[in-house]
Amino acid sequence: MRGHYNVLFLCTENSARSIMAEAILNFKGRPHFTAYSAGNHPSGAVRPEALRQLEAARIPTEGLRSKAWDEFSRPDAPRMDFVFTVCDNAAKEVCPIWPGQPMTARWGVPDPAAVPGNDAEIARAFRDAYFLLDRRISLFLNLPLASLDEIATQREIDAIGQNRPPVPQEH
Repeated sequence: MRGHYNVLFLCTENSARSIMAEAILNFKGRPHFTAYSAGNHPSGAVRPEALRQLEAARIPTEGLRSKAWDEFSRPDAPRMDFVFTVCDNAAKEVCPIWPGQPMTARWGVPDPAAVPGNDAEIARAFRDAYFLLDRRISLFLNLPLASLDEIATQREIDAIGQNRPPVPQEH
């Protein structure tokens, strides 16, 4: 695989999980990765709790916005190398399917916006989602993509989404 990769994070509303994933990967992955996010039914607004969590982690938030995935299916859109859905499979959320040839994986994350409770409980849910995304993105960034074939890469990105440790590579 080549040296620069475009990554799209998809979720239903594109207001919290996919937005945080976009920001984390853009912060940690440059210059080798450019992250985007979108939703199949975007809310039109980024959750303030997601922005507060990113700001607490000192991750830039400017330019983050809720957007439809149609934006990335236009002819002039960047070509995606990876598409990760971050919808919560356990909560039976419907995850969007991305057409085309990018490598895809489900990295389900419980929806912090769906957590009832007081401000502290909601903040904890956003913090938990952030740390799960941050861990998965860190594992992804440590994959030796340049030396893995497509089958091995698919196995690794699937393992990350299932909270399994990546398979050690022979050198």
